[in-house]
Amino acid sequence: MSSDGTSGPDRDGTDVDVVVVGGGAAGLAAAVALGRSRRSVVVIDAGSPRNAPAEGVHNLLTRDGIPPAELVRLGTAEVEQYGGSVRRGHAVAARALEPGFAVELADGSTLTCRRLLVAAGARDQLPTVPGLAERWGRDVVHCPYCHGWEVRDQPIGVLGTSPMAMHQLLLFRQLSDDVVYLPHTAPDLTDEQTAQLDALGIAVAPAPAARIVVEDDRIVGVTLTDGTTVPRSVIAVASTMDPTSPVLDSLGLRPEPIPGAPFAGSSYPSGQGGSTSVPGLYLAGNITEPMAQVVTAAGQGLMAGAVANADMAAEDAGLAVARLRAGATPTAAAVAR
Repeated sequence: MSSDGTSGPDRDGTDVDVVVVGGGAAGLAAAVALGRSRRSVVVIDAGSPRNAPAEGVHNLLTRDGIPPAELVRLGTAEVEQYGGSVRRGHAVAARALEPGFAVELADGSTLTCRRLLVAAGARDQLPTVPGLAERWGRDVVHCPYCHGWEVRDQPIGVLGTSPMAMHQLLLFRQLSDDVVYLPHTAPDLTDEQTAQLDALGIAVAPAPAARIVVEDDRIVGVTLTDGTTVPRSVIAVASTMDPTSPVLDSLGLRPEPIPGAPFAGSSYPSGQGGSTSVPGLYLAGNITEPMAQVVTAAGQGLMAGAVANADMAAEDAGLAVARLRAGATPTAAAVAR
């Protein structure tokens, strides 16, 4: 195997131990864990992370506020420090081999591996309110834990698009005394919810939102369908998750509605440590857990990498025993391979 981890063959004829699809926090954390266990690993990174529009990553201990691109740069350096490599490209399909997988890239090349870990993330689908998508990740936000501190004490409008609207209202009210509910496609408020909004001083706009008003590159209000404008500087909205993965689709996996919250989108199901119904295939990050923040996604990547490594270690032990019984000398290299 070459020093960049992209040519082989390695062990049983595969190019590398693990191919990781997705170069965000989950994928890079998985690759670091695997590299530190002396596994050969290649990360395929399409270069389009979900959090790219955000100014900074939050709730990441000791790295709060770090720009997403800088986090990827540092993570890439850590992967390379432990012998792995990060390759820019698009993984478009995969097929199971005996053993392992073949991962096909958009440039026509193929990488073979013993285990496959997909951490390609997901896409946020936003309501079709004119002006909303253009401000996404700036003054249109979705998570009070990701962005709340940065918009504290500002006039916030919560766009109601699902049954989660009340949840968002309560959390953003914790951050600002000036919160207005903007009805859109969410279910009507119950009497109890209306009483809670009244008690908390949260006003309800008299008509649905029609468009976002922007001046001097910042939100200044929301125009309603009745023609009135509600002054706001921040809009909070719940996105719908789209985790489409051609790699997983090619292996027969399909996204399923998010348990307990089908209105929030879908995700690919996985079990403990990111395991799936396809042996040797693991998932981590937003593709399987839509609500995972960066720190959570990184933790999932670490666990999926560790489970994949343990799986290979057990397989290596079985192969070593088979060779010993066949009369091979039990050298250190034989045991390792």
